[in-house]
Amino acid sequence: MAGCPGITSSYLIRSERPCVIEVGTAGSAETLRDGIASLGVQPTDLATVVLTHIHLDHAGGTGAIAGMFPNAEIVVHERGARHLADPERLMRSARMVWGDRLDVLFGDMHPTAAERIRSVGESGEVDLGGGRRLVSHYAPGHAKHHMALVDSLTGDLYVGDALGVYNPHTGDVRPATPPPDFDLDAALASLRLFTGIDPQRLMFSHFGAVTDVAETIDRAERELRVWVETVREAHGTDGDLDHAIAMVRDQVTSRYTPAPADAAESQAVMDVLSGVEGNVSGIVHWLDRLAADQPGRPHNP
Repeated sequence: MAGCPGITSSYLIRSERPCVIEVGTAGSAETLRDGIASLGVQPTDLATVVLTHIHLDHAGGTGAIAGMFPNAEIVVHERGARHLADPERLMRSARMVWGDRLDVLFGDMHPTAAERIRSVGESGEVDLGGGRRLVSHYAPGHAKHHMALVDSLTGDLYVGDALGVYNPHTGDVRPATPPPDFDLDAALASLRLFTGIDPQRLMFSHFGAVTDVAETIDRAERELRVWVETVREAHGTDGDLDHAIAMVRDQVTSRYTPAPADAAESQAVMDVLSGVEGNVSGIVHWLDRLAADQPGRPHNP
């Protein structure tokens, strides 16, 4: 992503019906194409592309990849399907958030033909061939269109951003709580779902596979609660976003291990993609929604 390695993972399942999970950005579509080819899968052989959610770092390259792999069905949660077919609104919103950085970070998402998109709801299945299945589970909290995926053969759980961001260089897990969809209760429910699934590995979209499943889920919950409580405390004093960001920087992120020098550039991109400002903004947005929903409190028109 943005010319840096180690930011967004795409996973190829080399089953009888090959499947790719996550496509990354439009700008990295050719890199993904070449990687799939290097693993022996021909363009006409790829059967399925599955997206955990439609944020541009996960799904921005969908239209481009659909053109490169003409037989692949595109599977996504039902709340995100229409944005793949017609990404204009999604791109317009992204442009408002990212400005000129959009072109460097993501590129433009191209439309995907509606007839190639299959949407799923609370749960769904992808046929991987030979009796092997990829089972989807609705997992909101990070986004309303987010799902996780379990490989019936390996027990691998593809978590998207529901557990946050894993740093393979340091072992740290940081939350991913962007506006406008972050919801603490939904996020915690998704973590409980993952514990109940009892996976063999956690396949992070940012970044890589983790075998220490129970401890990583526990750590993700602890970190999420620390961030939320720190923002809640700051928000309860004067309500200033900058104050909340400063408190998180001072009290929370200082606990994390710095990335090694050879990963500093990639870490800088990750800090832009899922950094303090965006995470704090998402938590503040959620706190404001909670406050607006309190009985007896007037709602803004």
